[in-house]
Amino acid sequence: MFDEHRIGKPTTVVIDGPVIGADPAGAEVIDAGGAVLVPGFIDAHVHLDGTEALDQLAAHGVTTGIDMASLQPELTASLRGRLGTATMRSAGTPIIGSAGVHARVPGIAAVAVIHGPEEAEALVAERIADGSDYIKLMLEAPGEGGPDATTAKAVVAAAHARNVRVVAHTTTPGAYAMALDAGVDVLTHIPLGVALSSGDIERMTTGQHIAVPTLTMMEGVAESYGADAMFAASLASVGALHAAGVPVLAGTDANATPGVPFHPPHGASLHHELELLVRAGLSTVDALNAATVLPARHFGLSDRGTIAPGMRADLVLLDSDPVADIRATRTIRRTWCGGIEYGCAGSPTPGVTLDR
Repeated sequence: MFDEHRIGKPTTVVIDGPVIGADPAGAEVIDAGGAVLVPGFIDAHVHLDGTEALDQLAAHGVTTGIDMASLQPELTASLRGRLGTATMRSAGTPIIGSAGVHARVPGIAAVAVIHGPEEAEALVAERIADGSDYIKLMLEAPGEGGPDATTAKAVVAAAHARNVRVVAHTTTPGAYAMALDAGVDVLTHIPLGVALSSGDIERMTTGQHIAVPTLTMMEGVAESYGADAMFAASLASVGALHAAGVPVLAGTDANATPGVPFHPPHGASLHHELELLVRAGLSTVDALNAATVLPARHFGLSDRGTIAPGMRADLVLLDSDPVADIRATRTIRRTWCGGIEYGCAGSPTPGVTLDR
């Protein structure tokens, strides 16, 4: 079993309904045959467009998806609380500027644009009323049509006054710096072609910000533009953030959105993301934590991310040791989502033990 530090000695884990239990008495026993048990993976940046996306996540051992924007509150609500597949949290409708690249997405301008700081309180309150678990703020480089610095700060202040986290879209150095100035909690994406400055890395550390670099997406965008060399700077930035002690979370930007330059597949891309994080300088243990305990901790999912009694029974059984080789996360034998084995019909069994 992976315990956030290592693969431990052979042990028994009890699945008791939707949670991890402590008493194996009377339970059905599954002989895991020396396989490796890890917490269900969490993808900290996805875009969900239907139940199929949840199933694609679960089929690849991703038991939680952190949805980073949706223009369909009814769809988002319908994806919550499903049994036997991946679960999700969502930012709901993002907050964007009136003239940036995101304002050109069909239908978004009417519901997502903020025109100035005086609208921040109302928009944040509206998002929370619609069920947003956190606020997504789409930042552009200064002068490129996104929310200006004063507006960004007002959005963060309004959200923090309600104890809600703010995630900022930051694909350029200018947007990255603006997000730090505004005090956002999570910066998602990493600039291409230019490494983060030492000053911004220091501010990430001192300000206790979180990074979700979405290396899979940034690599795909670089390749789509025929500029593979640009991606080297992104890898260097992630390595520097990690070395400085900034929490780095695994997120892929998995999506099927028309017009987006690259479409990482739901579920499968998470394993590539882990491999890229290791390539950037994280250890295999750090990469595993980036997809389990760290996103759970920093997105307030206190019931998952680790294997311990009382925690949600989101579990993945692997044939090989991912601490020895991160590519082993692909060797999935079985997956449980809230105690229900994915792909198996019916309700969770009253008790199951995974024996050594």
